[in-house]
Amino acid sequence: MAKLTRRQAITGAIAATPLIVKPQTAFTAQANSKVAFGIVGTGGRGRYVGTFMANDKHGRLAAICDKYADRIDQAKTELPGGDKVPAYRDHRELLNDKNVDAVLIASPVYLHPEHFVAAVQANKHIYCEKPAGADVASIRKLLEAGLKADPKKSIQFGYQQRFSREYLKAMDHLKKGTIGDMKMMMSYWILGGSPPTSFTNRYTEDEKIRNWGRWMEYSGGPIVEQDCHGIDTLNWFANDQHPTHALGTGGNRYPVPYGDWTTDHHNVQYFYPGGLEGWLISIKHTAMYRDVREQFFGSKGVLETTRVYYKLHGPQPNSNYPNADDLRDRSLMEYQESPREITIDAVEAFFEGIVNNKPINMTRTSAESTLTAILGRMAIEKKREVTWDEMMRSA
Repeated sequence: MAKLTRRQAITGAIAATPLIVKPQTAFTAQANSKVAFGIVGTGGRGRYVGTFMANDKHGRLAAICDKYADRIDQAKTELPGGDKVPAYRDHRELLNDKNVDAVLIASPVYLHPEHFVAAVQANKHIYCEKPAGADVASIRKLLEAGLKADPKKSIQFGYQQRFSREYLKAMDHLKKGTIGDMKMMMSYWILGGSPPTSFTNRYTEDEKIRNWGRWMEYSGGPIVEQDCHGIDTLNWFANDQHPTHALGTGGNRYPVPYGDWTTDHHNVQYFYPGGLEGWLISIKHTAMYRDVREQFFGSKGVLETTRVYYKLHGPQPNSNYPNADDLRDRSLMEYQESPREITIDAVEAFFEGIVNNKPINMTRTSAESTLTAILGRMAIEKKREVTWDEMMRSA
C-alpha cells in the first residue's frame, strides 16, 4: 500500500474534521436558498398573493391552511405546488411546522390580529394582508406584539403602494421639494358595480364568517377593508404621521340587501400636524366607473399617483389659452406607467428583505393606517369631530 504524503494526510484530516462555519458564511448560503412560506387563509386573496409568492424566485410554497375544506381544495388546485404540501385546518399547526420560515396571513380581517400575534410568537417572517384589524382593541394587541417582534424577522403588510416604483418616484419628488410646500392631499376610492338588490347565501355553516366582507364586525366596513389603501398613502406622504382628528359624512344611497354596511359613500377630512389636510372621497356602486388615485398639492406642483401610473404637474408660464373656457390640462411635466401589478413589487421586496438580511417592520405604520380608517368611520357615525385620542380610548 502506497504511503500517504504529508500534504495528502493533512488534506484527509481536514476533510474528516466536522465543518465549522462563521454565522455570516452560513447566512450567505441561506440567502441563496428559497424562503419556505405557508398561507393562513386560502380564500381569494390568499390564492392571489400566494401565487405571486410561489412564482417569486426567492419563494417556495411549504404549507397551506384554512378552516374550510372547499378553500383547501381550491388552494390545492390553483396554487403552484399546492397539491404537494401539507394542508392544515388550524393556523397553530402551520405555525408549528419547522419547515415554514414565513407566513402569508390572508384570513378574514377580524382574524388578522389573532393570527399575527401567533405568527410573531412562532418567530416567523410575516406578510399580513391589509388592514391590520377591524376594531381598535385588537389592533392595539397587534401593534404591541409587532413592536416586540424579533428584529431579524421581516414584517410586512399588504399596503402595496409603498413598494411600487411609481409611488416611490413620486415620494422622491416630494422629499426633494419638487412640488414645494404641500398642504393638501386627496384620496379617491371610487369604484364598484351596480347597486345590489338581492343576495344569495351559499353557506349554511358560519354564514357571517363566510360572508365576512359584508359585516362591520368582521371587516370593519368599506372604509376600513377597502379604502385603507388610500388612507395609508395619505399617512405615508404625510411623513408617516397619523392625523390628530377627523370630520366625516356618509351614508347609504341604496338599501343593503345583506349585511350591515352603514355607508356606501363617505367624505372624510383628516387633519395632520403642521396644517396638512387629507381628504378621502369614497363612493361604491358606480356602475363600473372607476377612479382610484391620490393627489398631492404643493406650492410648486402637483403629484398624482395610481396603481398604473404616476404624474408630476407643474407650472407652464408660456401656455396660451385660446379662450377662458378652454379647460384642457397643459401642466403635465412627467408621466410614468407601472410595468406590472404592484403586488408583485411588494412580494418581491418581502422575499429580498429576508434573503438579503435587510428586514423591515411595518407594524406601526400599518396599524396607524388602519386606525386612521376607523377614526374616519367614527367621525361619520358620530356626525362630529373625533380626535385620535378619543378613538384610541374607545377600545
